[in-house]
Order: sequence, then C-alpha cells, then structure tokens
Amino acid sequence: MPRGGARAVSGPPPDPRSLRSTKAADKGGWRTLPAEGRQAPAPEWPLTTAAERELNLWHDLWSKPQAVAWADMGQELEVALFVRTLAEAERADARVDVKKMVRSYLDSLGLSVAGMNRNRWKIAPAVEEPAETTEPVRRPSARDRLKVVPSGEGA
Repeated sequence: MPRGGARAVSGPPPDPRSLRSTKAADKGGWRTLPAEGRQAPAPEWPLTTAAERELNLWHDLWSKPQAVAWADMGQELEVALFVRTLAEAERADARVDVKKMVRSYLDSLGLSVAGMNRNRWKIAPAVEEPAETTEPVRRPSARDRLKVVPSGEGA
C-alpha cells in the first residue's frame, strides 16, 4: 500500500483570495455561479420511481446555483442518488454509513463550503434593488439639546 503523497482531498481547501488561486482564476480556475440559481426547470427524474419527499428535494436542489454546474457536467444521476440517500438519511432509524455518504455527496456536489472550495466554485454577489433615496434622518446633536440662556436671565 502506498504511503504519503497527495490525496484527492489532502491539505487545506483552495482559497479564492490567495495569490496562487488568483493566478489560477485568471486561467479560468474558479467558476462563478449565479446567485439567483438555475432558472430552468428541473430535469426529468432519472431513477425508476420516486417518493414525494425525493421529488420535493429534487426540484429544490435544481434551483440552487450549483445546479448550473451540474447541468453543464450532466450530473443528473449523481444528484438523484444524493436525493435518494438524503431522504433515507432523514429517517430516524437511518444507519450511520448512510449519513456519512450524505456528507460525501454534499462535498462532491459542492453543497458544502468545503465542497464549493474544492470544486473552485463561488457564488456571485446577489444584486440588490437600489432603495429609494430619502433624506437621512438627522438626530439632534448635543449642542442642539442645550438650552441657550441669555446672560443675566434665568437665575
């Protein structure tokens, strides 16, 4: 059995702010996913049958930003297997190995922070609608709160 050496997930995950990652991004290393998620309808369920919970998870997952990358890579089957495993892991009597498999799927599909970093994906900042410009409310200053008394009066 080989010892040492690089493993698929050894070492810290890539950091998009590091100098090396910035250079990789210039070469197309990091992919920016749209914050609004995937706008197209979910693909057809690829497995034979589906429970209602599985279909709900399926449609929810295909509206996430990561779904844009899954569609480009043709990962419908992987996502369906994750959905089925997640639905099984949600049960109260689920086995520990099933729950570990869910964690592995989360990372490989980029649904966890570590998985996003390993896949070199980042989500674009959400575009917010500009708020109406109104005059800022001016709070009274300490000077405004002091009462001015003419000299010689008020004693």
